[in-house]
Amino acid sequence: MVMACDAPTAAAAFGDWLGKAGPRPLILGHFDADGLGAVAILARSLLGAEVRLVGKGETPWSDHVRAELEARRPSAIVATDLGVREGDILPGTPTCLLDHHVPTGMPGDALVISGNGCTPEPTSALLAYWACGSPDPLLWLAAIGLIGDMAEEKGFAEMAAAQRRYGKTALRQAVSLINAPRRTAAADAAPALALLMKCDNPKELLSGEHPETALLLAAKEEVKGAMEVAKRIAPKVRGDVALIPVDSPCQIHPLIAQQWRTRLKDKVVIAANKAYRPGWVHFAARTAAGHDLIRFFADRRPQGAGSEYGSGHRAASGGALKIPDWNRFVADLGFPEEQIA
Repeated sequence: MVMACDAPTAAAAFGDWLGKAGPRPLILGHFDADGLGAVAILARSLLGAEVRLVGKGETPWSDHVRAELEARRPSAIVATDLGVREGDILPGTPTCLLDHHVPTGMPGDALVISGNGCTPEPTSALLAYWACGSPDPLLWLAAIGLIGDMAEEKGFAEMAAAQRRYGKTALRQAVSLINAPRRTAAADAAPALALLMKCDNPKELLSGEHPETALLLAAKEEVKGAMEVAKRIAPKVRGDVALIPVDSPCQIHPLIAQQWRTRLKDKVVIAANKAYRPGWVHFAARTAAGHDLIRFFADRRPQGAGSEYGSGHRAASGGALKIPDWNRFVADLGFPEEQIA
């Protein structure tokens, strides 16, 4: 693992790996603003590379994604903003992970270029920007990732430069739009990535001259409607934990957890969504009280939990559990009434 707290370290490690792996790896990336920003930087820098967004209910370590990768037989893989977990993504395939989440295991023989533990901590989009040689025309994409993962005020020179060049308002509005489609019931972030691939700045993205912008605006309205319902749900509090039960096909549970985090500052706030994906409960946890959420979930890991459980950051974690595993977890947490029949 290479801890990349600056551009030269990231660029040297990635350049050395790319020289051995080849110039056109398959790019796997998360579908939030930071992940999409990282994917766009990589794809626009590594011309000809294919992209596969890892979306709703997926990880690169899940069986169906691995089966797809085996069928595609990529020469190499770059995975970004998808976590660092135990085991090879695709055994025998050169792999590089660009990531800033807390590692929960070692991904086989892969090279991990990580921002975790750095002060300040670079997001995946900033790591990708550094790794690709800090291409100036793509600076705004690095800023999209920094804002998307709440690192706007961490003091990065790239953020300050992007704000001077493009303006805070345009960048923030672009992030809001880019994040919208992955929160919808369909969770199709392809239009958001398309805009990041074709636009030269956030104002072009917002202008409406490209048809994808209208799709993102419609997605934003869908999510807004779901939030109007969910934000009226009162939390249930037991000890240090506040649980908010959500019932929506939209990925609004992280937004609900974040909203209540500021009102329940001494709690571990968990928003749990039973309707996001059939047969599963997806949940997001936030805390303003200094709790280590990675340890919190590790200490309460139910039998049957897979790689979808308990990853992220110390103050922003979550995951997914199949309903029988969720029922055990939530009963042990002190909320037996939230078991699902």
